Amino acid sequence: MVSMNRLTNKERAQILRSLVEGNSIRGTVRITGFAKNTVSKLLADVGAACLDYQDKALTGLSCERIQCDEIWSFCYSKDKNVPADKKGEFGYGDVWTWTSICADTKLVPCWSLGNRDADTANEFMQNLAGRLSNRVQLTTDGFKAYLKAVKGAFGTEIDYAKLIKIYGPAPEGTKRYSPPKIVDAKCGAVFGNPDKSHISTSYVERQNLTMRMSMRRFTRLTNAFSKKVENLSHAVSLHFMYYNFCRVHKSIKTTPAMAAGVAAHVWTLEEVAGLMDNPTLSQKEFENANSN
Repeated sequence: MVSMNRLTNKERAQILRSLVEGNSIRGTVRITGFAKNTVSKLLADVGAACLDYQDKALTGLSCERIQCDEIWSFCYSKDKNVPADKKGEFGYGDVWTWTSICADTKLVPCWSLGNRDADTANEFMQNLAGRLSNRVQLTTDGFKAYLKAVKGAFGTEIDYAKLIKIYGPAPEGTKRYSPPKIVDAKCGAVFGNPDKSHISTSYVERQNLTMRMSMRRFTRLTNAFSKKVENLSHAVSLHFMYYNFCRVHKSIKTTPAMAAGVAAHVWTLEEVAGLMDNPTLSQKEFENANSN
């Protein structure tokens, strides 16, 4: 097996391809033949580079309609199995990934890992607000923490609505694994003047499914969950780099980053892996370097 410091950029891309298509670390080891430590180290290094790059590139966005949601996962063990000395410590048990998506370009402007509480809601909304260049229409579910967080981040410069779905009883005999049927949905304006025809969380909920299909750590009923929250963060950063910059979205026929005007071409995984070697390049500099 090849060690990390001997990998070519093509070999790095081979490993990343396996990871972004939903394989676990050990599954990637079996598919590619590279050592487990090599795969894990590459994920950590590329994940950190992807987070840094997107933090710099995804700014000044002219999005018009944003949807937000939270998706559950866990680290180390499920909450009920966390040791007593680790109870309440972030990174042990439940971890929520807060996500946003532009309804038009399908770009994910930002995300946050944390608890499902007011502190993470505030951090997430402040991050989102700082990336937008104009007034937007925002839709979330009915989670109460959003109300104060949105008001604190955007003030009155937003058209904000909530969509609250009402579920019926779970299907008989399949209560544990089958979701209950949606029997009604209530939507209403909270701030500003949101367009009722665009009050929706469908795109962000579909993005949640993409995350579960593309990252083995999010798959339900698996032993491929993250053992450390840092590893989860790296995997999420890589996922969104691939989703935003590399993967052509079927509905818009291009990548979300190109649709949003933050990329000039469809990125390859070799370019993503190359961020490890050029961590200080700005978006414009990187685009120019790869257009020659």
